[in-house]
Amino acid sequence: MFINNINPILFHYNIITVRWYGLFLTIGILLTVLIYHKLFKKKNYSIDLVYDLSIWLIIGGLVGARIGHIVFYNLDYFLANPKEIIMINHGGLASHGLTIGLLLTVFLYQKIKKIDIKKYLDLLIIPIPLLASFIRLGNYFNSEIVGKVTTVPWGIYFPKFDNGEIILRHPSQMYESIIALSIFIIIYFVYKKYKNIPQYFIFNLFLLLYFSSRFLVEFFKEKHNLFDFPLSTGQILSLPFVIWAVYWFVRHKNIKT
Repeated sequence: MFINNINPILFHYNIITVRWYGLFLTIGILLTVLIYHKLFKKKNYSIDLVYDLSIWLIIGGLVGARIGHIVFYNLDYFLANPKEIIMINHGGLASHGLTIGLLLTVFLYQKIKKIDIKKYLDLLIIPIPLLASFIRLGNYFNSEIVGKVTTVPWGIYFPKFDNGEIILRHPSQMYESIIALSIFIIIYFVYKKYKNIPQYFIFNLFLLLYFSSRFLVEFFKEKHNLFDFPLSTGQILSLPFVIWAVYWFVRHKNIKT
């Protein structure tokens, strides 16, 4: 039996507390910025733009992810505990909110800075699944977003989540982390190998792969229903992204790479 008895706090001294979730989030953000730097340099794009835009995307993405988690998954709790709203190091970032936050940030950046940012969109999306992979690792260390009860040999016992009751669950956080890492490798490989793919191909490939896999992983997670509907909240929120991506690829079915 595998037991997740990891202390979510990595380090604590006086008023300083470092949590595993915060560490993984920081690593994911730093790697994202480094990848942006590499991709933009390769294209001879402005390196100054990398850091300016990265600051916007970090803020906009985190705000969107946090609002998405609050509104779609735990609104009652945060209304009762408003101080927790800003404590993202405790966990609680929604991938759907992250994606929406990033898209809105790109739109605002373009309007305010008067820069046509559409040509950068495919590059900007490449490291996002890598960031998502680190966030899901943080979820695992926090014993949150657990899977359904299972009898599979790799089932995990989460004593913090189940209050000491011995129940084996799917490690759905690790499923998502591994899948997100795989998606990063796939879209990076496609970007490097195929030079003549049309604009937005990489972006829509990310939407299709990430949110269709997210839809499937939801079958292994503890179900959360925001609406009175057979599908989970995560599945309902994933569908618009999948539908849009499928529509885009159907429209561009004669793509030549």
